[in-house]
Amino acid sequence: MLDAIRWDSDLIRRYDLAGPRYTSYPTAVQFHGQVGTFDLFHALRDSRKAQRPLSLYVHVPFCANICYYCACNKVITKDRGRAQPYLQRLEQEIQLIACHLDPAQTVEQLHFGGGTPTFLSHDELRQLMAHLRKHFNLLNDDSGDYGIEIDPREADWSTMGLLRELGFNRVSIGLQDLDPAVQRAVNRLQSLEETRAVIDAARTLQFRSINIDLIYGLPKQTPDNFARTVEEVISLQPDRLSVFNYAHLPERFMPQRRINSSELPSPAHKLEMLQRTIEQLTAAGYRYIGMDHFALPDDELAIAQEEQTLQRNFQGYTTHGHCDLIGLGVSAISQIGDLYCQNSSDLNAYQNSLASAQLATSRGLVCNADDRLRRAVIQQLICNFKLELAEIEQQFNIDFQGYFGALWPQLQGMAEDGLIRLERERIEVLPAGRLLVRSVCMVFDAYLEQQNRQRFSRVI
Repeated sequence: MLDAIRWDSDLIRRYDLAGPRYTSYPTAVQFHGQVGTFDLFHALRDSRKAQRPLSLYVHVPFCANICYYCACNKVITKDRGRAQPYLQRLEQEIQLIACHLDPAQTVEQLHFGGGTPTFLSHDELRQLMAHLRKHFNLLNDDSGDYGIEIDPREADWSTMGLLRELGFNRVSIGLQDLDPAVQRAVNRLQSLEETRAVIDAARTLQFRSINIDLIYGLPKQTPDNFARTVEEVISLQPDRLSVFNYAHLPERFMPQRRINSSELPSPAHKLEMLQRTIEQLTAAGYRYIGMDHFALPDDELAIAQEEQTLQRNFQGYTTHGHCDLIGLGVSAISQIGDLYCQNSSDLNAYQNSLASAQLATSRGLVCNADDRLRRAVIQQLICNFKLELAEIEQQFNIDFQGYFGALWPQLQGMAEDGLIRLERERIEVLPAGRLLVRSVCMVFDAYLEQQNRQRFSRVI
């Protein structure tokens, strides 16, 4: 793992394309309106029969302030009263879903995302967790992975104490950048002291894991000032780091129209930021997990990758990919067996559906045999950086080279370029190709040719 990444500017220039992040295959771009609540109930019944463990994702869409870079599904409001009618509908959804599952199915993983989950008052958070515990089999022994996204401007010691009391043991902290000029340019003013206070609270209260999110490519960032942010973050010693490439897509995300595009760093500066960040994190002992993620060697993700049990789903890299993922709330996505389905992304439509005692499922897809095969191939490459062809052949009863014969010239080209090692028994993503693993996965994506690449961020 010491040579987990090798920086190769020439390869990056040639393979830095726009493409999916593969939190699923097929990706959400392929979801369609022919999938509805009947399909969801059918999948839940199969989950119940198989007694599969569960992963719950709960979406809280509210934020008090807008961050201009944000591409999340959110509602910007200062009116904290907006949360109560939403929670009523969310609780109805929890009840409707849970009655199709078996109380014996344990919830191994729980994640509150947003928006800003701590937009909710302490009483509302208590109420929501009590409702989840009433209808789902949440673990009480602190052995589950129960995480929540935190905005340090919306949390203090008492909030962190409440979250620990409610059973949360992981926190993901939005930071993005510490430079005041950058923060003003994206309308997110957040001091190092605020962030450190939340991390100190999490450590004192024995949260198991702390993740920090950073973004490179924001307006007014330079390689030097971003390197200073990374140094400060390393001093906070998070267990994990997510270092995201900012994708400027103002035609798709309205808040981004407030960003002055002339203040964005050049592609060359963005590359330098990433290269220096990798050098800094590697020197500090972090391992590159893949797809913007770094972790300390004793972190569960790093261990799972070493043991080749790492998986990837809508929660990102995970050790709980064997669970059925139930998405709750506006825009939330579920993955149950071979079904993907998504709730309406419109808050009013979501609330109105549940007000009529109907689930808000609006679109999705059911994987076919080819989808399942390609999903397994992409999952292995993106998580373990290698693919054992015999395992895939045995699992799916195919001849790999025969099935993917049309892709072989592309793979051979990548092998000649040094991205991958292409052997009779396996495909291995080499250190120079690991930053570009999405480009390798794209070779196996049967839908990519039909898609508008402008919907996706670039690989680097």
